Amino acid sequence: MRGPWWRASLRGMRMPMPRARRAQDPLERQQLLRVRGRSVAWLPPLMVLCAVPALDWVTSGDFRVISWLVLVPGIAAAFCGVWTTALFAVLAMLVYFAGDNAWPHQYRTGLPDFILLAVGGVMSVLACAVRLRGQERMLHMRAVVDTTRKILLRQLPPHVGGLDHAEVYLAADSEARVGGDFYDIQPSPHGTRVLLGDVQGKGLGAVEAASVLLGAFREAAYYEAEPGTVAERLETRMIRHVRYCAHVGRDDAERFATAVLLDFPELRSERTDWGPDTTGLGTLTVDIINFGHEPPLLVSPDGVRVLMLGDGLPLGLSELEPANPTGPPTIGGPGCVGITVRLAPDESLLLVTDGVTEARDGDGMFFPLRAYLSRAVAADPRAATDPVALVRLVHAGVLGHTGGHLDDDTTIFAVRRGTGTGRAPGATALP
Repeated sequence: MRGPWWRASLRGMRMPMPRARRAQDPLERQQLLRVRGRSVAWLPPLMVLCAVPALDWVTSGDFRVISWLVLVPGIAAAFCGVWTTALFAVLAMLVYFAGDNAWPHQYRTGLPDFILLAVGGVMSVLACAVRLRGQERMLHMRAVVDTTRKILLRQLPPHVGGLDHAEVYLAADSEARVGGDFYDIQPSPHGTRVLLGDVQGKGLGAVEAASVLLGAFREAAYYEAEPGTVAERLETRMIRHVRYCAHVGRDDAERFATAVLLDFPELRSERTDWGPDTTGLGTLTVDIINFGHEPPLLVSPDGVRVLMLGDGLPLGLSELEPANPTGPPTIGGPGCVGITVRLAPDESLLLVTDGVTEARDGDGMFFPLRAYLSRAVAADPRAATDPVALVRLVHAGVLGHTGGHLDDDTTIFAVRRGTGTGRAPGATALP
Protein backbone atom coordinates (compact mmCIF):
# COMPACT_ATOMS: atom_id res chain seq x y z
CA MET A 1 0.00 0.00 0.00
CA ARG A 2 1.03 3.59 -0.56
CA GLY A 3 2.18 5.76 2.31
CA PRO A 4 5.27 7.14 4.03
CA TRP A 5 7.83 5.09 5.86
CA TRP A 6 6.29 5.51 9.32
CA ARG A 7 2.88 4.23 8.17
CA ALA A 8 4.45 1.18 6.51
CA SER A 9 6.45 0.40 9.63
CA LEU A 10 3.33 0.74 11.75
CA ARG A 11 1.51 -1.75 9.54
CA GLY A 12 4.46 -4.10 9.71
CA MET A 13 4.29 -4.24 13.48
CA ARG A 14 0.61 -5.23 13.41
CA MET A 15 0.47 -7.56 10.44
CA PRO A 16 1.71 -10.87 11.94
CA MET A 17 -0.96 -11.01 14.62
CA PRO A 18 -3.08 -14.18 14.32
CA ARG A 19 -6.82 -13.98 14.56
CA ALA A 20 -8.34 -15.80 17.47
CA ARG A 21 -11.60 -15.62 19.31
CA ARG A 22 -11.43 -13.86 22.64
CA ALA A 23 -11.71 -16.22 25.58
CA GLN A 24 -14.92 -15.80 27.53
CA ASP A 25 -14.23 -14.43 30.99
CA PRO A 26 -15.87 -15.92 34.12
CA LEU A 27 -18.30 -13.03 34.50
CA GLU A 28 -19.70 -13.53 31.02
CA ARG A 29 -19.86 -17.29 31.58
CA GLN A 30 -21.95 -16.76 34.68
CA GLN A 31 -24.34 -14.50 32.78
CA LEU A 32 -25.18 -17.48 30.57
CA LEU A 33 -26.35 -19.41 33.64
CA ARG A 34 -29.28 -17.13 34.32
CA VAL A 35 -32.93 -17.65 33.41
CA ARG A 36 -35.28 -14.67 33.65
CA GLY A 37 -32.76 -12.87 35.81
CA ARG A 38 -32.30 -15.75 38.27
CA SER A 39 -29.14 -17.77 38.61
CA VAL A 40 -29.21 -21.44 37.69
CA ALA A 41 -25.51 -21.98 38.40
CA TRP A 42 -26.48 -24.82 40.73
CA LEU A 43 -27.95 -26.83 37.85
CA PRO A 44 -24.73 -28.31 36.30
CA PRO A 45 -23.36 -29.78 39.58
CA LEU A 46 -26.85 -31.05 40.52
CA MET A 47 -27.15 -32.84 37.18
CA VAL A 48 -23.79 -34.55 37.73
CA LEU A 49 -24.78 -35.39 41.31
CA CYS A 50 -27.85 -37.23 40.01
CA ALA A 51 -26.25 -38.75 36.91
CA VAL A 52 -23.23 -40.42 38.55
CA PRO A 53 -25.21 -42.66 41.01
CA ALA A 54 -27.63 -43.61 38.24
CA LEU A 55 -24.75 -44.55 35.93
CA ASP A 56 -23.05 -46.43 38.77
CA TRP A 57 -26.25 -48.41 39.42
CA VAL A 58 -26.59 -49.62 35.81
CA THR A 59 -22.92 -50.68 35.48
CA SER A 60 -21.53 -53.97 36.66
CA GLY A 61 -19.66 -54.40 39.90
CA ASP A 62 -16.38 -54.64 37.98
CA PHE A 63 -16.78 -51.09 36.67
CA ARG A 64 -17.75 -48.74 39.48
CA VAL A 65 -18.08 -44.99 38.73
CA ILE A 66 -19.38 -43.74 42.07
CA SER A 67 -16.02 -42.05 42.72
CA TRP A 68 -16.80 -39.72 39.80
CA LEU A 69 -18.81 -37.74 42.34
CA VAL A 70 -15.57 -35.86 42.97
CA LEU A 71 -16.53 -33.88 39.85
CA VAL A 72 -19.56 -32.38 41.60
CA PRO A 73 -17.78 -29.92 43.93
CA GLY A 74 -15.26 -29.18 41.18
CA ILE A 75 -18.04 -28.11 38.81
CA ALA A 76 -19.77 -26.15 41.57
CA ALA A 77 -16.51 -24.29 42.26
CA ALA A 78 -16.50 -23.00 38.68
CA PHE A 79 -20.02 -21.52 38.81
CA CYS A 80 -21.37 -21.26 42.37
CA GLY A 81 -20.50 -19.46 45.57
CA VAL A 82 -18.38 -20.80 48.43
CA TRP A 83 -21.26 -22.00 50.58
CA THR A 84 -23.05 -23.63 47.64
CA THR A 85 -19.83 -25.40 46.67
CA ALA A 86 -19.40 -26.63 50.25
CA LEU A 87 -22.99 -27.88 50.24
CA PHE A 88 -22.42 -29.84 47.04
CA ALA A 89 -19.19 -31.28 48.49
CA VAL A 90 -21.12 -32.58 51.53
CA LEU A 91 -23.95 -33.90 49.34
CA ALA A 92 -21.45 -35.70 47.13
CA MET A 93 -19.92 -37.46 50.14
CA LEU A 94 -23.36 -38.47 51.48
CA VAL A 95 -24.45 -39.80 48.08
CA TYR A 96 -21.15 -41.65 47.77
CA PHE A 97 -21.58 -43.26 51.20
CA ALA A 98 -25.15 -44.35 50.45
CA GLY A 99 -24.43 -45.51 46.91
CA ASP A 100 -21.29 -47.42 47.76
CA ASN A 101 -22.89 -49.25 50.71
CA ALA A 102 -25.77 -50.35 48.49
CA TRP A 103 -23.40 -52.77 46.77
CA PRO A 104 -22.18 -56.09 48.19
CA HIS A 105 -18.98 -55.85 50.19
CA GLN A 106 -16.75 -57.29 47.47
CA TYR A 107 -17.79 -54.55 45.00
CA ARG A 108 -17.43 -51.54 47.29
CA THR A 109 -14.73 -48.94 46.50
CA GLY A 110 -14.33 -48.24 50.19
CA LEU A 111 -12.45 -45.68 52.24
CA PRO A 112 -9.73 -44.63 49.74
CA ASP A 113 -12.23 -43.17 47.26
CA PHE A 114 -14.16 -41.55 50.11
CA ILE A 115 -10.98 -39.79 51.24
CA LEU A 116 -10.37 -38.73 47.62
CA LEU A 117 -13.86 -37.27 47.50
CA ALA A 118 -13.39 -35.41 50.80
CA VAL A 119 -10.05 -33.95 49.72
CA GLY A 120 -11.57 -32.97 46.36
CA GLY A 121 -14.39 -31.19 48.14
CA VAL A 122 -12.04 -29.19 50.34
CA MET A 123 -9.86 -28.21 47.37
CA SER A 124 -12.93 -27.20 45.40
CA VAL A 125 -14.12 -24.89 48.17
CA LEU A 126 -10.68 -23.27 48.31
CA ALA A 127 -10.61 -22.92 44.51
CA CYS A 128 -14.05 -21.30 44.58
CA ALA A 129 -12.87 -18.75 47.16
CA VAL A 130 -9.86 -17.90 44.98
CA ARG A 131 -12.10 -17.55 41.91
CA LEU A 132 -14.50 -15.18 43.65
CA ARG A 133 -11.62 -13.06 44.94
CA GLY A 134 -10.26 -12.83 41.41
CA GLN A 135 -13.67 -11.79 40.11
CA GLU A 136 -13.89 -9.04 42.72
CA ARG A 137 -10.48 -7.79 41.64
CA MET A 138 -11.60 -7.93 37.99
CA LEU A 139 -14.73 -5.90 38.76
CA HIS A 140 -12.63 -3.33 40.58
CA MET A 141 -10.21 -3.04 37.67
CA ARG A 142 -13.11 -2.71 35.22
CA ALA A 143 -14.52 0.12 37.31
CA VAL A 144 -11.12 1.85 37.19
CA VAL A 145 -10.87 1.33 33.42
CA ASP A 146 -14.41 2.59 32.84
CA THR A 147 -13.63 5.71 34.86
CA THR A 148 -10.43 6.22 32.87
CA ARG A 149 -12.32 5.84 29.60
CA LYS A 150 -14.97 8.35 30.68
CA ILE A 151 -12.23 10.87 31.52
CA LEU A 152 -10.27 10.21 28.35
CA LEU A 153 -13.22 9.94 25.94
CA ARG A 154 -15.70 12.18 27.68
CA GLN A 155 -19.36 12.03 26.74
CA LEU A 156 -20.15 14.70 24.17
CA PRO A 157 -23.44 16.60 24.47
CA PRO A 158 -25.93 16.49 21.57
CA HIS A 159 -25.35 19.12 18.88
CA VAL A 160 -22.09 20.18 20.53
CA GLY A 161 -20.73 23.45 19.21
CA GLY A 162 -23.22 23.61 16.36
CA LEU A 163 -22.33 20.17 15.05
CA ASP A 164 -24.25 16.92 14.83
CA HIS A 165 -21.97 13.99 15.56
CA ALA A 166 -21.87 10.25 16.11
CA GLU A 167 -18.97 8.08 17.14
CA VAL A 168 -18.19 4.47 17.96
CA TYR A 169 -15.06 3.33 19.75
CA LEU A 170 -14.06 -0.33 19.78
CA ALA A 171 -11.02 -1.38 21.82
CA ALA A 172 -9.04 -4.27 20.36
CA ASP A 173 -8.33 -5.42 23.93
CA SER A 174 -11.87 -6.07 25.10
CA GLU A 175 -10.69 -6.63 28.67
CA ALA A 176 -8.79 -3.34 28.80
CA ARG A 177 -11.71 -1.58 27.04
CA VAL A 178 -9.57 1.47 26.35
CA GLY A 179 -6.68 2.08 23.98
CA GLY A 180 -4.73 4.67 22.04
CA ASP A 181 -7.52 6.09 19.86
CA PHE A 182 -8.82 9.49 20.94
CA TYR A 183 -11.34 12.10 19.82
CA ASP A 184 -13.02 15.23 21.14
CA ILE A 185 -15.01 18.32 20.16
CA GLN A 186 -14.19 21.71 21.70
CA PRO A 187 -16.37 24.80 21.14
CA SER A 188 -14.55 28.10 21.54
CA PRO A 189 -14.88 31.83 20.79
CA HIS A 190 -12.81 31.17 17.65
CA GLY A 191 -14.89 28.33 16.26
CA THR A 192 -15.62 24.69 16.97
CA ARG A 193 -12.60 22.38 16.81
CA VAL A 194 -12.64 18.59 16.36
CA LEU A 195 -9.70 16.24 16.95
CA LEU A 196 -9.42 12.54 16.14
CA GLY A 197 -6.22 10.54 16.34
CA ASP A 198 -4.43 7.28 16.99
CA VAL A 199 -1.36 6.83 19.17
CA GLN A 200 1.23 4.41 17.87
CA GLY A 201 1.38 1.21 19.90
CA LYS A 202 -0.86 -0.27 22.55
CA GLY A 203 -1.11 -0.55 26.31
CA LEU A 204 -1.04 2.00 29.09
CA GLY A 205 1.69 4.01 27.35
CA ALA A 206 -0.63 4.68 24.42
CA VAL A 207 -3.46 5.61 26.77
CA GLU A 208 -1.18 8.05 28.59
CA ALA A 209 -0.08 9.68 25.32
CA ALA A 210 -3.70 9.99 24.21
CA SER A 211 -4.63 11.70 27.48
CA VAL A 212 -1.71 14.11 27.11
CA LEU A 213 -2.81 15.13 23.62
CA LEU A 214 -6.46 15.49 24.59
CA GLY A 215 -5.55 17.70 27.53
CA ALA A 216 -3.46 19.94 25.28
CA PHE A 217 -6.21 20.06 22.65
CA ARG A 218 -8.95 21.04 25.08
CA GLU A 219 -6.94 24.02 26.29
CA ALA A 220 -5.37 25.13 23.00
CA ALA A 221 -8.59 24.72 20.99
CA TYR A 222 -10.37 27.06 23.40
CA TYR A 223 -7.78 29.80 23.74
CA GLU A 224 -5.92 29.88 20.41
CA ALA A 225 -7.44 31.85 17.54
CA GLU A 226 -5.66 30.08 14.67
CA PRO A 227 -5.90 26.34 13.93
CA GLY A 228 -2.22 26.36 12.99
CA THR A 229 -1.36 27.47 16.51
CA VAL A 230 -3.49 24.67 17.92
CA ALA A 231 -1.56 22.25 15.70
CA GLU A 232 1.75 23.63 16.96
CA ARG A 233 0.63 23.26 20.57
CA LEU A 234 -0.27 19.63 19.94
CA GLU A 235 3.08 18.94 18.30
CA THR A 236 5.00 20.63 21.11
CA ARG A 237 3.09 18.71 23.75
CA MET A 238 3.75 15.39 22.06
CA ILE A 239 7.47 16.13 21.77
CA ARG A 240 7.62 17.10 25.45
CA HIS A 241 5.90 13.86 26.39
CA VAL A 242 8.28 11.78 24.26
CA ARG A 243 11.30 13.52 25.79
CA TYR A 244 9.96 12.94 29.27
CA CYS A 245 9.57 9.23 28.53
CA ALA A 246 13.14 9.14 27.25
CA HIS A 247 14.49 10.87 30.37
CA VAL A 248 12.81 8.41 32.73
CA GLY A 249 13.97 5.42 30.65
CA ARG A 250 10.59 4.32 29.39
CA ASP A 251 10.34 1.95 26.43
CA ASP A 252 7.78 4.19 24.67
CA ALA A 253 10.25 7.03 24.12
CA GLU A 254 9.80 6.62 20.32
CA ARG A 255 6.03 6.99 20.40
CA PHE A 256 4.12 9.22 17.97
CA ALA A 257 0.49 9.83 17.04
CA THR A 258 -1.42 10.42 13.83
CA ALA A 259 -4.32 12.85 13.98
CA VAL A 260 -6.80 14.98 12.05
CA LEU A 261 -7.75 18.44 13.30
CA LEU A 262 -10.96 20.09 12.04
CA ASP A 263 -11.65 23.77 12.56
CA PHE A 264 -15.09 25.31 11.89
CA PRO A 265 -14.35 29.05 12.20
CA GLU A 266 -17.92 30.08 11.34
CA LEU A 267 -19.27 28.33 14.45
CA ARG A 268 -17.89 30.95 16.83
CA SER A 269 -19.64 31.39 20.14
CA GLU A 270 -18.69 34.00 22.71
CA ARG A 271 -20.38 31.84 25.32
CA THR A 272 -18.67 28.68 24.01
CA ASP A 273 -22.15 27.29 23.52
CA TRP A 274 -22.40 23.50 23.68
CA GLY A 275 -25.85 23.60 22.11
CA PRO A 276 -27.27 23.85 18.58
CA ASP A 277 -25.93 26.24 15.96
CA THR A 278 -28.08 29.31 15.40
CA THR A 279 -26.17 30.96 12.56
CA GLY A 280 -28.12 29.30 9.74
CA LEU A 281 -27.95 26.09 7.77
CA GLY A 282 -25.92 27.12 4.74
CA THR A 283 -22.58 25.86 3.49
CA LEU A 284 -19.96 25.61 6.22
CA THR A 285 -16.23 26.26 5.93
CA VAL A 286 -13.90 23.74 7.57
CA ASP A 287 -10.12 23.84 7.81
CA ILE A 288 -8.61 20.38 7.95
CA ILE A 289 -5.09 19.71 9.23
CA ASN A 290 -3.71 16.20 8.81
CA PHE A 291 -0.89 14.83 10.94
CA GLY A 292 -0.21 11.74 8.83
CA HIS A 293 -3.61 10.25 9.56
CA GLU A 294 -6.06 8.41 7.33
CA PRO A 295 -7.59 11.06 5.01
CA PRO A 296 -11.13 12.18 5.87
CA LEU A 297 -14.02 11.18 3.65
CA LEU A 298 -16.60 13.68 2.42
CA VAL A 299 -19.85 11.71 2.18
CA SER A 300 -22.79 13.20 0.29
CA PRO A 301 -25.86 11.79 -1.45
CA ASP A 302 -23.88 12.08 -4.70
CA GLY A 303 -21.08 9.79 -3.52
CA VAL A 304 -17.92 9.56 -1.45
CA ARG A 305 -14.84 11.72 -1.93
CA VAL A 306 -11.46 11.25 -0.26
CA LEU A 307 -9.96 14.53 0.94
CA MET A 308 -6.34 13.88 0.07
CA LEU A 309 -4.07 16.15 2.10
CA GLY A 310 -0.73 14.54 1.31
CA ASP A 311 1.49 12.72 3.76
CA GLY A 312 1.99 15.03 6.71
CA LEU A 313 4.17 13.96 9.62
CA PRO A 314 2.55 12.49 12.74
CA LEU A 315 2.60 14.36 16.02
CA GLY A 316 5.99 13.97 17.66
CA LEU A 317 7.97 13.67 14.43
CA SER A 318 8.20 17.29 13.28
CA GLU A 319 11.96 17.23 13.89
CA LEU A 320 12.19 15.04 10.78
CA GLU A 321 10.82 17.88 8.63
CA PRO A 322 13.47 19.47 6.35
CA ALA A 323 14.89 22.74 7.66
CA ASN A 324 13.79 24.66 4.53
CA PRO A 325 10.74 22.89 3.11
CA THR A 326 9.78 23.83 -0.42
CA GLY A 327 6.32 24.67 -1.64
CA PRO A 328 3.60 26.95 -0.31
CA PRO A 329 2.97 27.12 3.43
CA THR A 330 0.16 24.97 4.83
CA ILE A 331 -2.50 25.79 7.40
CA GLY A 332 -0.79 23.87 10.14
CA GLY A 333 2.76 24.99 9.51
CA PRO A 334 5.81 22.69 9.11
CA GLY A 335 5.22 19.00 9.66
CA CYS A 336 1.51 18.86 8.88
CA VAL A 337 -0.69 19.31 5.82
CA GLY A 338 -3.92 21.30 5.70
CA ILE A 339 -6.69 22.35 3.30
CA THR A 340 -9.93 24.29 3.43
CA VAL A 341 -13.16 22.76 2.11
CA ARG A 342 -16.83 23.70 2.03
CA LEU A 343 -19.31 21.42 3.78
CA ALA A 344 -22.86 21.52 2.43
CA PRO A 345 -25.85 20.89 4.73
CA ASP A 346 -26.40 17.45 3.19
CA GLU A 347 -22.74 16.39 3.52
CA SER A 348 -20.94 14.68 6.38
CA LEU A 349 -17.28 14.25 7.22
CA LEU A 350 -16.23 10.73 8.17
CA LEU A 351 -13.05 10.22 10.19
CA VAL A 352 -11.71 6.77 11.02
CA THR A 353 -8.58 5.28 12.51
CA ASP A 354 -6.53 2.59 10.80
CA GLY A 355 -8.46 -0.02 12.74
CA VAL A 356 -11.04 0.47 9.98
CA THR A 357 -8.89 0.88 6.88
CA GLU A 358 -6.50 -1.92 7.86
CA ALA A 359 -9.16 -4.36 9.07
CA ARG A 360 -8.62 -7.72 7.35
CA ASP A 361 -10.89 -10.60 6.52
CA GLY A 362 -9.97 -14.26 6.70
CA ASP A 363 -8.06 -14.02 3.41
CA GLY A 364 -6.02 -11.03 4.57
CA MET A 365 -7.86 -8.50 2.39
CA PHE A 366 -8.22 -4.95 3.70
CA PHE A 367 -11.66 -3.48 4.30
CA PRO A 368 -12.61 -1.44 1.16
CA LEU A 369 -14.07 1.52 3.05
CA ARG A 370 -14.64 3.90 0.13
CA ALA A 371 -16.14 1.27 -2.18
CA TYR A 372 -18.33 -0.04 0.62
CA LEU A 373 -19.62 3.44 1.45
CA SER A 374 -20.18 4.30 -2.21
CA ARG A 375 -22.40 1.26 -2.68
CA ALA A 376 -24.29 1.94 0.54
CA VAL A 377 -24.88 5.62 -0.25
CA ALA A 378 -26.03 4.76 -3.77
CA ALA A 379 -28.57 2.37 -2.26
CA ASP A 380 -29.70 4.83 0.43
CA PRO A 381 -28.57 8.46 -0.06
CA ARG A 382 -30.07 9.46 3.28
CA ALA A 383 -27.26 7.63 5.08
CA ALA A 384 -24.84 10.35 3.92
CA THR A 385 -26.70 13.10 5.76
CA ASP A 386 -27.19 11.31 9.07
CA PRO A 387 -24.06 10.80 11.23
CA VAL A 388 -25.77 8.08 13.27
CA ALA A 389 -26.69 6.05 10.19
CA LEU A 390 -23.25 6.63 8.69
CA VAL A 391 -21.40 5.40 11.77
CA ARG A 392 -23.67 2.38 12.13
CA LEU A 393 -23.11 1.57 8.47
CA VAL A 394 -19.33 1.57 8.76
CA HIS A 395 -19.45 -0.23 12.10
CA ALA A 396 -21.53 -3.05 10.67
CA GLY A 397 -19.32 -3.24 7.58
CA VAL A 398 -16.07 -3.54 9.54
CA LEU A 399 -17.39 -6.21 11.88
CA GLY A 400 -18.90 -8.10 8.96
CA HIS A 401 -15.62 -7.92 7.03
CA THR A 402 -13.52 -9.19 9.94
CA GLY A 403 -16.05 -11.64 11.35
CA GLY A 404 -16.17 -9.64 14.58
CA HIS A 405 -12.42 -9.93 15.28
CA LEU A 406 -10.49 -6.67 15.64
CA ASP A 407 -6.70 -6.58 15.75
CA ASP A 408 -6.47 -2.87 16.51
CA ASP A 409 -8.39 -0.15 18.31
CA THR A 410 -11.10 1.19 16.01
CA THR A 411 -12.80 4.58 16.03
CA ILE A 412 -15.50 5.73 13.61
CA PHE A 413 -16.47 9.40 13.83
CA ALA A 414 -18.98 11.29 11.68
CA VAL A 415 -19.82 15.00 11.89
CA ARG A 416 -21.94 17.50 9.97
CA ARG A 417 -23.43 20.91 10.53
CA GLY A 418 -26.05 20.74 13.24
CA THR A 419 -29.68 21.04 12.29
CA GLY A 420 -30.82 21.77 15.83
CA THR A 421 -33.65 19.29 15.45
CA GLY A 422 -34.12 15.65 16.27
CA ARG A 423 -32.28 13.52 18.75
CA ALA A 424 -28.53 13.77 18.33
CA PRO A 425 -26.31 10.86 19.25
CA GLY A 426 -23.67 10.81 21.90
CA ALA A 427 -20.50 8.76 22.06
CA THR A 428 -21.01 5.04 21.84
CA ALA A 429 -18.35 2.79 23.38
CA LEU A 430 -18.79 -0.88 22.60
CA PRO A 431 -17.04 -3.79 24.27
